[in-house]
Order: sequence, then structure tokens, then C-alpha cells
Amino acid sequence: MPRAPNYNHERQERDRAKANKKAEKLAAKAAAKTRDGDGTATGSDEQSED
Repeated sequence: MPRAPNYNHERQERDRAKANKKAEKLAAKAAAKTRDGDGTATGSDEQSED
């Protein structure tokens, strides 16, 4: 008899992947902002790398 699907686990995996993708996009956006800026970075990068 096959195992019952674990929908909760599947949803958590999707949410985890979505959070990772969002974090990567935000990191890329922050890097682009500091790279494109005129050297007046606010220093928020140090806090977000934790």
C-alpha cells in the first residue's frame, strides 16, 4: 500500500525555495544598488549578511 502524501512537507519545501529565491533577488538588488551608487552607501549591507 503506498504512503499517504505529506502535503505539509511539500508546502514547506515550496515556501523554503520561495524564500531562498527572494533572498537571492534582494541580495542582488542591494549589490546592484551599492555598485551603481556614487559611493554614498548607507551600510545596510553589513546588517543583512547575517
